[in-house]
Amino acid sequence: MNAQDPYAAYTAYAATRSACPVQAVPAGSEKRPTYLVTGYAQAREALTHPRLSKDTGVFFADGRSPRRLHPAVARTMLASDPPEHTRLRKLVTKAFTTGAVSQLRPFITRVADELLDQWPVGGPLDFVARLAEPLPVLVICRLLGVPQADQPALRSWSAQLFAAGEPEVIDTASHAVAGYMTDLIAAKRREPGTSLLDRLIEARDGEDRLSEEELVSLAVLLLVAGHETTTHALGNALLALLQHPAALDRLREDPDAIPAALDELLRFDAPVSTATFRFTTEAVTLGGTEIPAGVPVLVGLGAANRDPARFPAPDRLDLDRDAAAHLAFGHGIHRCAGAPLARAELEIALRAVLTRFPGIRVAVPPGRLEWRRTRLVRGLAALPVLTHPR
Repeated sequence: MNAQDPYAAYTAYAATRSACPVQAVPAGSEKRPTYLVTGYAQAREALTHPRLSKDTGVFFADGRSPRRLHPAVARTMLASDPPEHTRLRKLVTKAFTTGAVSQLRPFITRVADELLDQWPVGGPLDFVARLAEPLPVLVICRLLGVPQADQPALRSWSAQLFAAGEPEVIDTASHAVAGYMTDLIAAKRREPGTSLLDRLIEARDGEDRLSEEELVSLAVLLLVAGHETTTHALGNALLALLQHPAALDRLREDPDAIPAALDELLRFDAPVSTATFRFTTEAVTLGGTEIPAGVPVLVGLGAANRDPARFPAPDRLDLDRDAAAHLAFGHGIHRCAGAPLARAELEIALRAVLTRFPGIRVAVPPGRLEWRRTRLVRGLAALPVLTHPR
């Protein structure tokens, strides 16, 4: 897939999407086919289909996976079905309610301002390295009670977990981050605090609603999912605005319109290209295509968000569009629990940048932008910008 413009590939799918929105695709050395869902309606159905399981423990129970991922990474809440998923999700959703996120907004604003205080006027600088990456990391680490000195290592391991085509790097990083979280949990048991991780430890030790492996797994998932997708959403959103001057001018002149614009920005260039692994427990028919039992199904969230059957002229950024039904955060019981926090970070960061540096612009031609090369996430490795005040 073209990292610069994956939607070019989705355009090829679009030629047959109306007749074949679900199709078998090559899957490397796997003998079984893998099915890719690119149509919006079919994607929504797949994301909630009762015969599409996320329990990778069942799928790989026969030893089909040669990977050596740490169990805390391989068996997260995202890789579970009800009732286990329901039980685990209940333990974390309270941290991401609108009310809980509102309490974090002053901290998010302060962090964004402190990061922008360090920006040189004029630039150039890397927006990803100087804001899009550190802001979500600092926020989720505060929520989990991760010491600031440990955050650079965690950021590195988290990035390595998405290293496309480098299974050994991914496996090693999975053990490093899980090992760190195991040690942090032990430290918090010795000296309890008030963080979300402390509350999960209480649930494990007090009410015994979590196994130790589930506790470590939730900690890893919250850390990684709590910043990776927001980092990419921030970079993608700013780039989209910088490449669409009319939309940029609109939000620059009226920053209060940013919250309403977020849905279209997320639809236009979703930070997660493909939803995490699912497989059929029985034969399933989606979009007129029969998928046999026991095969992987990938839901192309980015492709579905560009389906003209749901979003007319989908390749146009239109801030007047009603894009609330986008799939950037998923759909159904596995919809991103941290979506309210991500939206708050996006709003606060974009408002701060456009207010303090209204003349910001991309410092390199589009073809020189560097994108992360990974199947799951869609984001910039770097976004060089010039930071003129006007």
